[in-house]
Amino acid sequence: MKVELRGVRKSYKAVRALDDVSIQFEAGQIVCLLGPNGAGKTTLLRCLAGIAAPDQGDVFFDNEKFRRDRLDLRSHIYFMPDFPFLFWEHSVARNIAIILRLYGADGEGAENRVFELLRDFDMLALALRPVFTLSRGQIYKAGLTAMLAADRDIWLFDEPFASGMDPQGIDAFKRHAREAIRRGRTIIYSTQILDVAERFSERICLIHEGKIRAYDTMEKLRSRAQDKDNVLEEMFRALREENL
Repeated sequence: MKVELRGVRKSYKAVRALDDVSIQFEAGQIVCLLGPNGAGKTTLLRCLAGIAAPDQGDVFFDNEKFRRDRLDLRSHIYFMPDFPFLFWEHSVARNIAIILRLYGADGEGAENRVFELLRDFDMLALALRPVFTLSRGQIYKAGLTAMLAADRDIWLFDEPFASGMDPQGIDAFKRHAREAIRRGRTIIYSTQILDVAERFSERICLIHEGKIRAYDTMEKLRSRAQDKDNVLEEMFRALREENL
C-alpha cells in the first residue's frame, strides 16, 4: 500500500514538529526516518497512524484521503510506539488474542501463526505471564508478536532498535520485516542508530526541524557524499554546521 503526505504541518504550541511535509512511501520498501532529537520523526509516524491529526495538509493511502475516523483505512495500519499499547494485567497470549480480534485476524491458522512467532522470539515460556511481570524487551517482543500475527499492509515503528530487545529478538524482527516487504508491505521506522539505518533500509528519510532534508536510497546518497564510508555521519555533520 502506497503512503503519501501532502503539505502536512503539525505544531505543538509554539513548536512546529512538521513543516509542509510532502513525501511518498512506496509499497514493498523499508524506509528509515532519521534525524536529531525533536526532528519530527515521531510526529510523522503519529500522523500516519491517525493518532495525531495534521493542522494542515493530508495523508493518503493508495491515493485515498485518510481521516482519523476512517476505520476501514486505519485497519490497514499497525503502529508500534517505543512502548507497546498492551493490557498490563492480562497475559501475553490474552493480549495477542485481543489484538487479533480487533483486527479481524483471528481466523483459521491464527493460533499456529502465533505459536511460531512466540517460539521465534523466545516468548513461548512467557505466553501465560501477565505483561507487567515482563522486562521492557520482553514487552516489546509481545507487542511485536501481535503485530506480525495481524500482518497489516503498513507497519509503523518508533525506535524498534532501542526497545530493549535481545539479539535474538532483533534478528527475528529483521527477518520477518524483510519477508514482509516481499509480500508488498510498507515498513516505516525511526532510529538514531546510523549503522542500523544504513544496513536495514531501502530508503533513508532525513528529517530536521520538521522538514524533509533528504529522501533517497543509500546507494544514491553515497554517490553524492564526499565521505563514502560515513555517508550518514556526513549528513548529520552538515546539519550540525547549519546550526552553529
